[in-house]
Amino acid sequence: MGQTRFASGRQLDLICLGRLGVDLYAQQVGARLEDVSSFAKYLGGSSANIAFGTARLGLKSAMLSRVGDDHMGRFLVESLAREGCDVSGIKVDPERLTALVLLGLKDRETFPLVFYRENCADMALRAEDISEAFIASSKALLITGTHFSTDSVYKASIQALDYAAKHNVKRVLDIDYRPVLWGLAGKADGETRFVADQTVSAHVQKILPRFDLIVGTEEEFLIAGGSEDLLTALRTVRGLTPATLVVKLGPQGCTVIHGAIPSRLEDGAIYPGVRVEVLNVLGAGDAFMSGFLSGWLVDASDERCSQLANACGGLVVSRHACAPAMPTPAELDYLFNSPVPITRPDQDVTLQRLHRVSVPRKAWKQLFIFAFDHRWQLVDLAQRGGQDPARISEIKQLFIQAIERVEKKLAEQGVDADVGLLADQRFGQDALNAASGRGWWIARPVEVQNSRPLAFEHGRSIGSNLIGWPQEQIIKCLVQYHPDDEPMLRLEQEAQLKAVYDASLVSGHELLLEVIPPKDHPSTYPDVLYRSLKRLYNLGIYPAWWKIEAQSAEDWKQLDALIHERDPYCRGVVLLGLNASAQFLADGFKQAGQSTTCRGFAVGRTIFQEPSKAWMAGEIDDETLIARVQATFEQLINAWRSARH
Repeated sequence: MGQTRFASGRQLDLICLGRLGVDLYAQQVGARLEDVSSFAKYLGGSSANIAFGTARLGLKSAMLSRVGDDHMGRFLVESLAREGCDVSGIKVDPERLTALVLLGLKDRETFPLVFYRENCADMALRAEDISEAFIASSKALLITGTHFSTDSVYKASIQALDYAAKHNVKRVLDIDYRPVLWGLAGKADGETRFVADQTVSAHVQKILPRFDLIVGTEEEFLIAGGSEDLLTALRTVRGLTPATLVVKLGPQGCTVIHGAIPSRLEDGAIYPGVRVEVLNVLGAGDAFMSGFLSGWLVDASDERCSQLANACGGLVVSRHACAPAMPTPAELDYLFNSPVPITRPDQDVTLQRLHRVSVPRKAWKQLFIFAFDHRWQLVDLAQRGGQDPARISEIKQLFIQAIERVEKKLAEQGVDADVGLLADQRFGQDALNAASGRGWWIARPVEVQNSRPLAFEHGRSIGSNLIGWPQEQIIKCLVQYHPDDEPMLRLEQEAQLKAVYDASLVSGHELLLEVIPPKDHPSTYPDVLYRSLKRLYNLGIYPAWWKIEAQSAEDWKQLDALIHERDPYCRGVVLLGLNASAQFLADGFKQAGQSTTCRGFAVGRTIFQEPSKAWMAGEIDDETLIARVQATFEQLINAWRSARH
């Protein structure tokens, strides 16, 4: 291995100390903050964004801060952990609330921004919160300027720097100058990026000698150098520290200065930025730092570090949000290898898709799904049993209890699996509410049952219904589709499928397509399902999940090859039941035993039909219904496991 600037054998690449709060971004671009009607919630705070961004780019990152003992604090910790960040250094503050920021997007350069940070948790970080062993476990420590702005966080940051110096941990400063957080702008004026202040300049200059790498915009170096002229300011900074200086130059890119300050910035190497259409500039600096550090911490050249930094900044300014907008290595590879410059990342279909599917997602185990999104079938059972259809909601809540028992039993047996359900909005809303937030696999239907051509329950405006769905819920759309349908029918169905797929891209929900070729179709080609999936891929429809009937082992080989070739990011296939017997399904599980894409089953009537009929007729009580449903569900699980073993 070549020479490295970092200590070896460290558990972490980077610890980020500083702001950790919730960003609430206006969803109405162009509106005054006064007129905004809804906000999207994201992880925020410069240090947290960098911890998130570097983890997404493959570094072993950690966060060192505080959150409140509240829902927003838990959201932040969970968001970082999902991204692969070490969260062991985040303390829970029992007395203070998690910090909050409200942001509007008036235009590309105007973003009204209000910090709700009065006595907030992350600004209560104390020197005693800093563990020497934790700091010593990392190659580098990053601190942002805000965490030098008050006495208590100043002491905490200095303590961290002392431990870092003692243990050969490289120290990085993101100047991150926000006048409002230094008390130099009105409380509602978070937008102002520069107010000259000699007291702040003197304060910042005291800490500059402690850092090995200092990164800032032109304005931030003006405040650090205490001058209104950039080169003069940089020479003042250089007089205080031999650190590598990285000056961000906006759309022009950046420059990296190791030694003496040149007489003109252009005399040094200017690494060009990525030219993109700007949605908003918020988060660009944190993305830039994430990209730069992802190169710097693996000893990449200045050119490579700057290429990564400029690309990350360029992608984030073209998107809503800071942290979730951070790119993945797959996106950067695509951007760098594109034969033509991508100036509108927000309109590049492949890039947008990569941003959806190459980020960390929940890794599902084998899936045992109880499907009871049936509507007319249960209405029929209720009417035959002389029951009010309102009781369907009640029976679906009993099904939740059956799933709970199955999950518990699987855990007791040490079976590595996930359970879940398919339930509808009309009769199953209470069941959906009860199931959400448990980590179960949850899908809900959007189609009108038995519609052909495909129609949606809530009309053509599919997206307007998805607004109210929890993010964890998967859109399930069943279509009776045949590639040899007469053209008008086929085109109508395909337009509907494209509409639901496009709506899922906007809403952020995963999509499950359940494709069932019509049984009475005159065309009898044996590879109809294979051709159906291939046709939908050709149309640019890439569902996260497929749901299909049992296939022969030979057909599974074909389907596996198609899915791996066309969509390596596909989450997988689940097998449907169609009220087949348990034995028939067990045979289907065996045929799928060697499939690499089949992840489990989603079966309904085979499990619930007979016990539900008896319950609706008043022949069995709640407990017997739950027990019978549980028994059949477990019988199918055993058959699946037997086929896989």
